[in-house]
Amino acid sequence: MNKALHDTLTRNADDLTFALTEMSKSFFAPEDTKTLRDFSSTEVTELLGVSESYLRKARHEGRIPDTPPGPGNRRRYTAAQIWDLRQRLAKGSKNPHHMLPGRKPGDKLQVWSTVNFKGGSAKTTTTITLAQRLALRGYRVLCIDADPQASLTTFFGYQPEIDFFEGGTLYDAIRYRNAETGEGPRRLSEVVRKSYFHNLDIVPGGIMLSEFEHETPTALSRVEQPVFFQRIASAIDDVEADYDIVLIDCPPQLGYVTLSAVCASTSLLMTVIPDRIDIASAAQFLRMAAGLVEVLSDSGGITDYDNFLFLLTRFDTAISAQQDLAEYLRELFKEQVLETPFLKSSAISDAGLGQRTVFEAEITPGTRRTYERAIQSAIGVCNDVERRIQAAWGRTP
Repeated sequence: MNKALHDTLTRNADDLTFALTEMSKSFFAPEDTKTLRDFSSTEVTELLGVSESYLRKARHEGRIPDTPPGPGNRRRYTAAQIWDLRQRLAKGSKNPHHMLPGRKPGDKLQVWSTVNFKGGSAKTTTTITLAQRLALRGYRVLCIDADPQASLTTFFGYQPEIDFFEGGTLYDAIRYRNAETGEGPRRLSEVVRKSYFHNLDIVPGGIMLSEFEHETPTALSRVEQPVFFQRIASAIDDVEADYDIVLIDCPPQLGYVTLSAVCASTSLLMTVIPDRIDIASAAQFLRMAAGLVEVLSDSGGITDYDNFLFLLTRFDTAISAQQDLAEYLRELFKEQVLETPFLKSSAISDAGLGQRTVFEAEITPGTRRTYERAIQSAIGVCNDVERRIQAAWGRTP
């Protein structure tokens, strides 16, 4: 290799890593960890699916703690307090499932993978938004970042290229046995990280996942078990009892990692921007996936899915062409297209700059209208997915 090019690439990588570190410092102090804001009583009642008067009555009857009002005589709740309210209100309720909607005995773990052939389709934004909303709704959620770029991991306040330089990612749980040392994969529970968000954990991603792509052909030649398409499913088995829902953010390619995630999934969610180029890319992805799925089905890697769904993302209601294409996709795929689109919004983009979602952002008077519109879009998408999850368990939310 040309040494001058090597030196340039190395210098560029070092410069970019330094720049990313400095950028992170502008959002988080050096010794800080990411924290979550608290929630208004209005937000809490929406999450719990009850009225303000219901909460007041429950406080008066002593069924829930009397949280002291804060500034402006308004009550605020942490995510942990919302979870506590759920547990307390479920006791003695005629329908405790309304408050605690997670798995019951006999319900299978829900594993959803977010997929697309190309970047920029809001896969990561969709995954983290779903994860946070479902956690606030009372589910135990695990996020798995299967992308070497590890964008999802940054939403949890980590700097993957620094924090996991020596390991601690999904790769450690799915890697093949080292022929020289005999060292095999770690248990997934050893790389799961508790997050600042109650009921939401993360398995970080990182650049080492690229090694899985390079190592798999050799592992196949020596018939190492489990084979590549079973390795994520096998890793998840270690924590199966700890969660209701696992959300996997896949890389924008049909490599071995993506196929392993697809084989581990009970449902697939494909993000699609209603744009001609993106729809053409989606068609290519589906055609390639169909061929690979056929091979993997014959090998026992895939049986069937509860759902294969399309989510319209970065949907701009001001562009008539996007509205026309969205309607075309709905006519083409019917109920496979989720009812609510994920709108394109400056609120989502602005929140993303600080590795936050619209659920985490502090709304100011000047941005309230924009954020509320984005939040309603996000809630609609998450509610649509939640209904599908409940249907897979044989019930309605």
